[in-house]
Amino acid sequence: MKLNTKKFNYPKSIRAYYNGRRLYDIGDEKLPSVTTILSETASEEKKASLARWRQSVGQKQSEIITREASSRGSKLHELLEKFILNQLNLDLLGDNSLEKQMADQIIDNGLRNDLSEVWGVEATLYYPSKYAGAADLIGIYNGKESLLDFKTANKPRKDEYNDEYYMQLGAYSLAHDKVYGTNIKQGVILLCTKDLMFQRFIVDAERLKDCQKRFLEKVEQYYSMKLNN
Repeated sequence: MKLNTKKFNYPKSIRAYYNGRRLYDIGDEKLPSVTTILSETASEEKKASLARWRQSVGQKQSEIITREASSRGSKLHELLEKFILNQLNLDLLGDNSLEKQMADQIIDNGLRNDLSEVWGVEATLYYPSKYAGAADLIGIYNGKESLLDFKTANKPRKDEYNDEYYMQLGAYSLAHDKVYGTNIKQGVILLCTKDLMFQRFIVDAERLKDCQKRFLEKVEQYYSMKLNN
């Protein structure tokens, strides 16, 4: 695996919340995050489904589950970033935490033999005047210019559950192509459940283009909603 993190000059940015929205300070612009756009333009059906889940488990328990999942995801990302940047140290050899075991599944089954070149890890990407976000990994994966995202889950996921994940890949790959003149042809989700089941979802070039188009429609909807409010 070749570290080529100076290939592109990814911007340093400040993430902050303004009026309840996560925004990125990029130069003189304050740009909404990809997740903010997807959240605020979610369908009524999705919002209702989330509300039903909260009601079924109870508000307090739903908050506990959400916090635990967020914490688990953050630790997993930290471990994977250290592996990719060759920063895993001997102190972690005795780490038997769930997050370390999940990271090992993704490393052994999804990264070690398939990732040949790294351009950026947790890299800030932006589409000028439209949106910004942080991509987990950008580089060459299975011989193709790719954008990768790491996910955790409580149970195995089906492809049809991942539409929002795929639109995130579309958003980040479109921003990278726009700013750096690349032609990212593949999106990849590497996921591990808390029962240590590894899953890989590949979004090919044609499907990625469709995800980019649909995300841009979400962007237009977001800004239209802001104008009307």
